[in-house]
Amino acid sequence: MPDYMFLLESRLSPEQRAVMLRVQELSAALGFNVYLTGGTVRDLVTGASLRDLDFTVEGNPSKIAHELEKGGAKTLSEDEKFRHVEVLFAGDCEGSISGARDDHYVRPGTRPEIRWSTIMEDLRRRDFSLNAIAISLNPASRGLLLDPTNGLSDIERAEVRALTIHSFTNQPVRLLRVLRYAARMGFKIEQRTQEWFDLAIERNLQETIAPEDAGDELRALAREERPAVVLKAWEEHDLLEAVNPVLAKKHPAYEAIGRLMKVREDLFTAGFRPRLASPMLLAILGKLKGRELSNVLSKAGFRSAEAEAALGFEEEALDAQKQLVGRKMNAPVDAFHFLEKMPLDQIAYLMAESNKSAALSKIRAFLNKWRPVRNALPVVATELEALGMPRGTKFDQIVEQVFAMQLTGRGKTKEEREKILRKLSGIKEPPKKKEKENGRRRS
Repeated sequence: MPDYMFLLESRLSPEQRAVMLRVQELSAALGFNVYLTGGTVRDLVTGASLRDLDFTVEGNPSKIAHELEKGGAKTLSEDEKFRHVEVLFAGDCEGSISGARDDHYVRPGTRPEIRWSTIMEDLRRRDFSLNAIAISLNPASRGLLLDPTNGLSDIERAEVRALTIHSFTNQPVRLLRVLRYAARMGFKIEQRTQEWFDLAIERNLQETIAPEDAGDELRALAREERPAVVLKAWEEHDLLEAVNPVLAKKHPAYEAIGRLMKVREDLFTAGFRPRLASPMLLAILGKLKGRELSNVLSKAGFRSAEAEAALGFEEEALDAQKQLVGRKMNAPVDAFHFLEKMPLDQIAYLMAESNKSAALSKIRAFLNKWRPVRNALPVVATELEALGMPRGTKFDQIVEQVFAMQLTGRGKTKEEREKILRKLSGIKEPPKKKEKENGRRRS
């Protein structure tokens, strides 16, 4: 049996590992059993990048979220009915904490009665077997894999399998979701699941997808690494109209999506882990303008603040671009500090959509030239310390001055940097020792 905890910890970033340990501590203190579930475990098993941390607790997740906020986490959204909290953890890690529950349907297609439950019941009520796997984070069973629906076997067969014949009847939005998972992972839909899918389409269940459920799929789509593949799968099955009729009529802006995907690759190469949901949403809806775009977001259940942020994103990015090419940013060091603080999704948007060469050249310099110089700045500090200058405010100022010079092409060699450092610090070169006479004086 694989060592899932070792596998998990070796795949987590330091920030994600710190979050996992903190959630374990808080759950133990509150007396809750806690598990990693859903997409986190699925991505771990399949070798995909671990984008989010999804926790399920046998208890109230709000209590954990409130404690996490004291350490710098931010609650993005909270559904008290379903005990589900979306969190931006400390360290800029995204994820969620949910309460274990069972959905009881009086009859297929009705609204479920929510019952708080154990983790095993929670896993069995889920949509697809590949999402019904958990890893225990509890002291007595840490690292134990829970797989009551045999999801691992489905992953090995590269299949997406629904857990019940009523899966699409109970939640028609799963028609969109099953295609999204299959397209994302390159999986096929399991035979019986395909039959249930076809029957649901024949019964026009796609027409009963709630707008807010379609909106959740739209949000999830914007966070996909290959959204174009998912969109084409939806279009092939005539399901895009279920997301929004206007989008289905005008079609997604595939060229804009492609440009942003290329930018994402460039950012990965530069050492970033970009989250581009906002610009990707605008790219997907790129053929919709003004009121059309606003109406789509409204019908998709976007909260007013969420919609306003999406609608104002382009204007904010263009305003930042205007500042970037202004006179105050002529010096490379000023442009560096401006871009260092600029949201990465706005930088990505400009890289994909801007035609301002001055802005793009500074962004490319920031990513590929200036940041490596910045990362090597400890070398300059070590060299200054070796000259005999103690660390302090003036010390830091000199290091920053050298950094500014390096961005203009100066101080590339150690010898050149030493001259600059001596001049800025006022530390003179030691007098050269007189060469000893060869041999002793003869008497």
